[in-house]
Amino acid sequence: MAAEDPGGVSRTPVCLCVLCGLPAAGKSTLAPGVLRTAAQRGWRASVLPYDDLIPEHAFQNRVLEDNGKLQDMVNVEHTEWKSHRQAVLRCIEQFLEKPQVLTEKQGSCQINRTAWEQCIKTLMQPDDSNQDPLLFVLDDNFYYPSMRYEVYQLARKYSLGFCQVYLQCDEESCISRNQSRSKPVPTEVIVEMVQRLEPPNPQKNSWEKNSILLNTKENLSDNDIQKVMELISSAMCNPLSLVEDNTEQMEADRLKCATSVVHQADQACRRLISDTMKTARENQVPPEKMKCLAARLNESKAAFLPNLRRQLLEDAAFLQDEELDVERVVKRAIDVFDRERKEILSFITNGK
Repeated sequence: MAAEDPGGVSRTPVCLCVLCGLPAAGKSTLAPGVLRTAAQRGWRASVLPYDDLIPEHAFQNRVLEDNGKLQDMVNVEHTEWKSHRQAVLRCIEQFLEKPQVLTEKQGSCQINRTAWEQCIKTLMQPDDSNQDPLLFVLDDNFYYPSMRYEVYQLARKYSLGFCQVYLQCDEESCISRNQSRSKPVPTEVIVEMVQRLEPPNPQKNSWEKNSILLNTKENLSDNDIQKVMELISSAMCNPLSLVEDNTEQMEADRLKCATSVVHQADQACRRLISDTMKTARENQVPPEKMKCLAARLNESKAAFLPNLRRQLLEDAAFLQDEELDVERVVKRAIDVFDRERKEILSFITNGK
């Protein structure tokens, strides 16, 4: 760690390993194998299963929010769900600073405290004399790059090792495995996540270079676990470095990207509105309804674009290490506006 707190783990090799993939892709199967091998090497290791750490009501809220309007615009979530995920990282950070303390009030109220204490009880030390390597395996879907980037930021802040394991499995196999679970995830959640999932992409995002892909359609092998352990060992031996503060440049880049996205979204919205009015005229919609339709569509656009800009400026913190895919973000935003457009058209033309 970069911090010099004498009670922390500043002299201990530490790695944050992210497991990502669809539900039932094999993450919970891989994790115990990694723990066993880590123990054989004399490491202190723990798996942090987000399903256990984050309260159930937050998962339910996530489904509602993911079906909302703004959450699809960028690959981050400005929601209660995001705050629970960040609380898990705050608890990791608190442990790194004060390994002898189970949890402090900050952040602990947003996670399952009992589950957290169960995760780290094997890592607790009466003093800071134990310098055995420390491994945190984060078990979650991590389907957006921004979710993984937050872990990367924590690793960089404390000069820790960081790596990612993407468990690739086809939709049909995941659904089949999921159905045999005692508490299966709704099938529609898996289907939706297939559309959302953005695997690690080292070619695009330099911060994802310490990543490997495991094809988990078949059973995991000892060789797969060996590959993961080699990745983790390499990450521990090559911890991240804290970069210089370039806040002003980051803000300028973020503003530039947001402006570009909003401009392109504005043009696309205008085209959609024009096409909608043309279709309505061809369908001989009465003049009074045409006037109402135009007003409603323009009101929707006028509210939509500022919200898109605000969310980009607030949530695109990960832009400092990856180039924003403007085309993809614009497409997501327009998909949201298009749903609103169809609702307005249906409302007006059906005479409600």
